Amino acid sequence: MALIKLAGTVNDSIVDGEGYRFTIFAQGCPHNCIGCQNPQTHDFSGGYAEDTDKLLETILKNPLLSGATFSGGEPFCQPKPLAELARKLHQHNLDVWCYTGYTIEQILNGTPEQVELLGELDVLVDGPYEEWKRDISLSFRGSSNQRVIDVQKSLKQNKVVLYEL
Repeated sequence: MALIKLAGTVNDSIVDGEGYRFTIFAQGCPHNCIGCQNPQTHDFSGGYAEDTDKLLETILKNPLLSGATFSGGEPFCQPKPLAELARKLHQHNLDVWCYTGYTIEQILNGTPEQVELLGELDVLVDGPYEEWKRDISLSFRGSSNQRVIDVQKSLKQNKVVLYEL
């Protein structure tokens, strides 16, 4: 059990990764991207605390889900509880996607807890939202600077490997 500060959740998203997904919106974000679609998640003092085991219980009740997505706010500001939740999701054969305003290179040079969370992810959509690079034709990302990364292949090959959509 670990506590996480949330802005909210969505039980059955089809826009936050492949398949039906349970999306977790972490509360708190340092990026303040211009045009962010979730500005209410920026305030670190907002949101509410939730037990990750309770989240897992809720997720497991939906047999249609293919996985969970960590979004925000900024998930890498709360890496420890999310890494624990990701491990438990994998034990139930669910995949884990994550949206972050950081690049994978920044995360790899971040705290040990951030690197640990990265290691538990299947797919990472990295980079800040850049409104001037907005492109609605892109799958699972808002601006053309963002990358959809196959995390496990990237870590094994020691280079960024894009996820095949």
